[in-house]
Amino acid sequence: MATHGALARALDSRNVLGFLFMVPAALLLLVFLTYPLALGTYLGFTDAKIGRPGEWIGLENFEFLFGDSVARLSLFNTLFYTVVASVFKFALGLWLALLLNKHLPFKSLIRAVVLLPFIVPTALSAIAFWWIYDSQFSIISWTLERVGLIDRYIDFLGDPWLARLSTIVANVWRGVPFVAICLLAGLQTIAPSYYEAASLDGATPWQQFRYVTLPLLTPIIAVVMTFSVLFTFTDFQLIYVLTRGGPLNATHLMATLSFQRAIQGGALGEGAALATAMVPFLLAAILFSYFGLQRRAWQQGGRD
Repeated sequence: MATHGALARALDSRNVLGFLFMVPAALLLLVFLTYPLALGTYLGFTDAKIGRPGEWIGLENFEFLFGDSVARLSLFNTLFYTVVASVFKFALGLWLALLLNKHLPFKSLIRAVVLLPFIVPTALSAIAFWWIYDSQFSIISWTLERVGLIDRYIDFLGDPWLARLSTIVANVWRGVPFVAICLLAGLQTIAPSYYEAASLDGATPWQQFRYVTLPLLTPIIAVVMTFSVLFTFTDFQLIYVLTRGGPLNATHLMATLSFQRAIQGGALGEGAALATAMVPFLLAAILFSYFGLQRRAWQQGGRD
């Protein structure tokens, strides 16, 4: 009886009950996230190959990658791809969110249409863009040639810089809806009374955006753009389907190069080291989100 009573009291405790509800999710995270991360980090310090466990070699893989021109190029590509795509996704997403926050006819339908690029599977999006950029059947080149702006088809995926910009455009098209819908949700939490007070004080629409909308939206922007940066920095499917890292490794990101070295090339240790080298950049993005949340706590009267 005493045991049943203690069990009943334990189940009545919010802390115990909360812990029990968290156990299944924690086990899933442990099996599918923590273990692969730990194993990948360990392999990065070994000379493991496919079919051979390998031996501990310390930092040799990282030293090799530091001197490898292709690995350095993949780092540049990843940073360039992430920064440029994230800036455009934020600018376009914020503009769309402000537009959708207005009283528009068929607003629900427009929101559904805006979400379509994000809902479509990445592989299908990449195949569609592959057709759009094709050197022989590109709809863009066909249109430009018909209106007399070009005299031959553009090889979007054959030139290194054109390929970089083309993949960025595809990523922006796919990522803008996520940013727009999240920022729209944040805009709808701002009380109209703030804008009414600003109007009474004679604030222009730009001043209302600068001193009311933007400060109150900053915590949401911090979180949304952190996720956007994480998704962009670790992008694999879009690049792999669209270019396979070509031409001349011009679109190889750290994720795609890691896959090529580890799986296709068989050098598990080298590929794991390249993937592990991505972690500091991802942690920096998470810290950015953390400081955004701290600002939100300050705005709501919490401890700074």
